[in-house]
Amino acid sequence: MTIFIFLGSLLGAMALGIPIAFSLLLCGVALMWHLDLFDAQILAQNVINGADSFPLLAVPFFMLAGEVMNTGGLSKRIVDLALAVVGHVRGGLGYVAIVAACVLSALSGSAVADAAALSALLIPMMVAAGHDKARSGGLIAAAGVIGPIIPPSIGFVIFGVAANVSISKLFLAGIFPGILIAASLWLTWWWVVRKEQLTPPPRSTKGEVWLALRKAGWALMLPFIILVGLRFGVFTPTEAAVVAAVYSLFVAVVIYRELKPSQLYAVFVTAARTTGVVMFLVAAALVSAWLITVADLPGKMVELLQPFIDRPMLLMFLIMVLVIAVGTAMDMTPTILILTPVLMPVVKAAGIDPVYFGVLFIINNSIGLVTPPVGTVLNVVAGVARIKMDDVMRGVWPFMAAEFLMLLLMVLFPALVTVPARWLTG
Repeated sequence: MTIFIFLGSLLGAMALGIPIAFSLLLCGVALMWHLDLFDAQILAQNVINGADSFPLLAVPFFMLAGEVMNTGGLSKRIVDLALAVVGHVRGGLGYVAIVAACVLSALSGSAVADAAALSALLIPMMVAAGHDKARSGGLIAAAGVIGPIIPPSIGFVIFGVAANVSISKLFLAGIFPGILIAASLWLTWWWVVRKEQLTPPPRSTKGEVWLALRKAGWALMLPFIILVGLRFGVFTPTEAAVVAAVYSLFVAVVIYRELKPSQLYAVFVTAARTTGVVMFLVAAALVSAWLITVADLPGKMVELLQPFIDRPMLLMFLIMVLVIAVGTAMDMTPTILILTPVLMPVVKAAGIDPVYFGVLFIINNSIGLVTPPVGTVLNVVAGVARIKMDDVMRGVWPFMAAEFLMLLLMVLFPALVTVPARWLTG
């Protein structure tokens, strides 16, 4: 009955068009009534406590770093460097998008920010070179998925807080899987463009490559600073977010001088608005998470999945299928916040490494950003590049299939995640 009230109130509120954050609060109120615990003070206290978290301070700073990156010229210089290195090969602009997505993911941690930047910079060039516009948009949408996987990652921060798992370990464990996802996109792009009649840009000279590298050098220093700092314990993930924001502001304003002081207010306001949405979602979700614990829903889930507890690989497969289904209808942040407190006890009971589970969980939720009909990143690419949503959906299918295939391989062969993670975390 408790599970029915939880799901019924949540899905019913969402079906009525109520924003997800308020749907979560209504779900919490429904559970409180059912458990005979309703108290407005408890509700308010849990909302405040939900957002009162030091690790969650990383979210606004990574949001700010992403806004500064796009406005201050860091994104453009990274794309120019990738263009100089691989832009001349057949289908080279697609490879540029994949390489740039990997580098940008190490700056912002946001799929939406990366996809918006790449769409504005590369899709016009890809169309001019002879690529199908829908396929180009689909590739860039799929490449944006890498943003929350390669650290720093806002998704890992939220999951780490909700699951009480080391965010530093999640960051470092996400590096190699992110590269594998990029490799799957690389092979898929090679396959889909092999018969296209293309006009690639001319090969850059060594001098042009060196010049592009010099211009992008300051931007490329940021992921190096963050990863080295996390690996050797120089700073925490929250402090890394502050470093990313301050460093990107310094480079954009003082070095590149593309971000004018008069633009800073607009950048801060945009980052604050996005942060407000995410933090309200977190606060509302943690009300439901507290009530889920009180109602012992995790214990009921463990009992329900007891036949699979002794078969962790099959259990992981079933969980991933569940997350895929939820990801088609819900955005990444609420999915993490709703499912994490329910699934983590099951994962621990099955003896599955929480860091391994967290990496696959975030990869799955990231791919959910390009699965129709919700597909936040699909909407961003369609809006920025002025492509019909139906066309972007058509163009993204082969790349989304490749990402799901790579996810399946990680479920079947956990060593693809756990071995590099152990090596990186020491």
